[in-house]
Amino acid sequence: MTTTTLTPEIGRSTLPFIDPHHLDRPLEVNFYRPADHGPGDPVVIVQHGMLRNGDEYRDFWIPAAEKHRILIAAPTFSDMHFPGPESYNNGLVIEDDGSLQPFEKWLYAVPARVFAALKRSGVTRRPKARLFGHSAGGQFAHRMLATQDDGSFEAVIAANPGWYTLPTLARNFPEGLGGIDLDEANLARWFAYPMHIFAGDQDISTDDPNLPAQAEALRQGPHRYARAQFVYDFARREANRLGLPFQWKLIRVEGVGHDGAAMSRAAAAFWFEGRIPSAKELITEEVGAL
Repeated sequence: MTTTTLTPEIGRSTLPFIDPHHLDRPLEVNFYRPADHGPGDPVVIVQHGMLRNGDEYRDFWIPAAEKHRILIAAPTFSDMHFPGPESYNNGLVIEDDGSLQPFEKWLYAVPARVFAALKRSGVTRRPKARLFGHSAGGQFAHRMLATQDDGSFEAVIAANPGWYTLPTLARNFPEGLGGIDLDEANLARWFAYPMHIFAGDQDISTDDPNLPAQAEALRQGPHRYARAQFVYDFARREANRLGLPFQWKLIRVEGVGHDGAAMSRAAAAFWFEGRIPSAKELITEEVGAL
């Protein structure tokens, strides 16, 4: 097993990261480390969208990083080594031939391993990080919580996913959690985690070419905003039916569409200032990335 460490320099930096279970699929981690960040200060791991633009998503968080002394780490899963949604959004859970990958090869374990490498380097002594994912990264974030131990993360936000894995064993992955050797204990753990779904109330395009349009996705609603409400209601009903504690929250972000920059600002303000800013404050002239 590798004992990789990550020691980002002050300011922006990009470091290679080799996951021990994907030695043939190198990653890069894009960092921003404020000059006054100390080992006890927060760490936020940021999951990029479909454009595989971890550097841009890192940059979205720089103002908050400076204001609140946050170390930002944005793993980048390139199209070259992680092609298509199967290799990123869907976490390499299912092989091309339909067989189940070994659990340790599921991509959803990578953020916790990146955080562990930061702890080994001494850059942070925080017991847990926060994780934010937008769009495809939002798909990644909520499926990570569905399938992995959440002990490395004190808070997780999944923002504007194109569609969702439903918390049910009655439908096969990625529509549900069936067929991948999970059980009701996994459902109970996921329901009990205070996952936040951030939904921009203007993320209502139905003809976006990047909006998932397979039958399973369309059953969740015509657009991303509707699908957020659908999965939240589905999950709440299912937890009640099973008699399980339910801690998810659905957060409406007013006036914002499919904008990774604006949703990053909303998440930062929510976590570190206890508020959701107005659309006027969140949206700038700069167009947010997918």
